[in-house]
Amino acid sequence: MAEKRKLFEEVGGQAPKERAAPKGGMIDAGRRGARGAIRLWLMLLFALVVVMIGVGGLTRLTDSGLSITEWKPVTGALPPMDAATWEAEFDKYRQIPEYQLQNKGMSLAEFKFIYWWEWGHRQLGRTIGLVWAIGFFGFLLARQIPTGWTGRLLGLGALGGLQGAVGWWMVSSGLGGQMLDVASYRLATHLGLAFVILGFIAWYIYALDRDERALMQARREAEPKLFSISTGLLHLAFVQILLGALVAGIDAGRNYPSWPLMEGGLWPSDMFIETPVWRNFFENPGLVQFMHRMVGYLLLVFGVVVWLRGRKSPNADTRFRFNAVFAMLLVQVAIGIVTVVYAAPLEIALPHQVGAVILWALILRARFSARYPKKQSVRGGI
Repeated sequence: MAEKRKLFEEVGGQAPKERAAPKGGMIDAGRRGARGAIRLWLMLLFALVVVMIGVGGLTRLTDSGLSITEWKPVTGALPPMDAATWEAEFDKYRQIPEYQLQNKGMSLAEFKFIYWWEWGHRQLGRTIGLVWAIGFFGFLLARQIPTGWTGRLLGLGALGGLQGAVGWWMVSSGLGGQMLDVASYRLATHLGLAFVILGFIAWYIYALDRDERALMQARREAEPKLFSISTGLLHLAFVQILLGALVAGIDAGRNYPSWPLMEGGLWPSDMFIETPVWRNFFENPGLVQFMHRMVGYLLLVFGVVVWLRGRKSPNADTRFRFNAVFAMLLVQVAIGIVTVVYAAPLEIALPHQVGAVILWALILRARFSARYPKKQSVRGGI
């Protein structure tokens, strides 16, 4: 019957039409776009943000954050180029409380040291913004962004811009009054937003490793309870990160250098000496460090619960990822104790902050696996 139809078409002078290739639906649409290239670009952004957090920590630990007293997102990219400009920058610094009450008599050479730390921190922020803009608009113009991803990637840029504004909001708090440092709650907001950005980037990196069809198929094997409990662990870790920022903001880590006791007791005796009472939760070194310790213990206990639940996963890759979270959690607790005992020296405090970044990424990775487990063989191998 098909052969007769072919002869009839030839007699009529019409060439047989080739069968059109089937078009996929919305699931297949997610495959289009440079997923691999975008993933590499996001990995670069992730690495830059991690470095940014580390440099930010060093800027805080070296008391360099207030050395640049103006916010010039564009023209501020150029550092002082001659002696007169250096003197002008130094004069501006001499007007703020940190110099007048703490660093009076500082030499120009000492000022340059803290200036370069803060300039480097801001310059890295500009670099991250530039890398995002080149990547986003490059993929957008080339029409290589997968379906449904334009808003997500644009959102990263918006969060980065917000972070720059929050950074200046933080710095401005230390330029007047009797403040010797930036406000600790503003520092916590700045660091917290950095971890939010890092979290989105990490999640997108994990998602772009597979196409949309594979992700939808993987979700059929998801473990809702494990995903839920790991989400709780993520939230508690975020609270601990914010408390760590409060500790750093008022140098509370250099008080009470003993463990497990504080001032010979379970808690310090001066936890509520500030008035009004709410100020103690942000400005009292004893209470702030006590809260950071207690939430650390709670995080460890909850981490054990999550780890035990993760060990029951039928997926070998998921079990491995939750094992990695628990191992890093133990390392982070150990570094935290050493940081306290040695009164938070730079060479220990910085690894503690970087450890928080690693733990954050590992929790996100394990949580992603609970939602989108990787395929494994019948024997349990990946």
